[in-house]
Amino acid sequence: MSQVLVVTSGKGGVGKTTSTAALGAALALGGNRVAVVDFDVGLRNLDLVMGAERRVVYDLINVVQGEAKLQQALIRDKRLETLYLLPASQTRDKDALTSEGVARVMEELRDSFDWIVCDSPAGIERGALLAMRHADVAVVVTNPEVSSVRDSDRIIGMLDAKTEKAERGDYMEKHLLLTRYDAARAERGQMLKVDDVLEILSIPLLGIIPESDAVLNASNVGSPVTLAAAESAPARAYLDAARRLEGDVVPMIIPADKRVGLMGKLFGRRAA
Repeated sequence: MSQVLVVTSGKGGVGKTTSTAALGAALALGGNRVAVVDFDVGLRNLDLVMGAERRVVYDLINVVQGEAKLQQALIRDKRLETLYLLPASQTRDKDALTSEGVARVMEELRDSFDWIVCDSPAGIERGALLAMRHADVAVVVTNPEVSSVRDSDRIIGMLDAKTEKAERGDYMEKHLLLTRYDAARAERGQMLKVDDVLEILSIPLLGIIPESDAVLNASNVGSPVTLAAAESAPARAYLDAARRLEGDVVPMIIPADKRVGLMGKLFGRRAA
């Protein structure tokens, strides 16, 4: 049975697009047929992160408005045969997205894919509401800072009110993905600790993505970090998160500050 997953947040710049690409690739590595869909009409960054910007011919708006067929707009990833991209339009307005057209596209995608991962625009405007409308599962992406967490709390309320599942009275499955986490800064009080974020948002924790240059470097070369730097800490965290989405029980690892660990070892040797 196919699953529609929306990757969403209230605040921009928290890592939704890189997380969409990383989770999509991780799910495809697990043997699933996966389509990642860019709902950020007018900006369109998912194709850049996926390394497919030069291969875009038709986009989501073309399919929604009946100007192209879904198979014409889907771009197959060069590295994974089971991973596809449906890009957003860079020149059209978000008002070009219609509720009926999006519903039709999502039904078509369900017929062909195990997972449909929707990259939502930030906030609560039309594109974000349509991205979450047909979701079975939501991943709420937040940074460990007060403004990001507060905005994510608002998005959780929208997921519980504006989705088809919510309107039917069904439970909307939601997970928290904490990105750009730095244990040393959290310990110094410069960002929220994991427990603080969980206490505020009160949804299950899917994964903790540590702050790392590996994520930016992967984006710059047009590849999900789970493919470009598979052994890095962020990639391992995304791979574990994907396994949890599929129902596997995977121990949660809170990223530690390696510098503190090293100093602790040195200090311990001196004390001995």
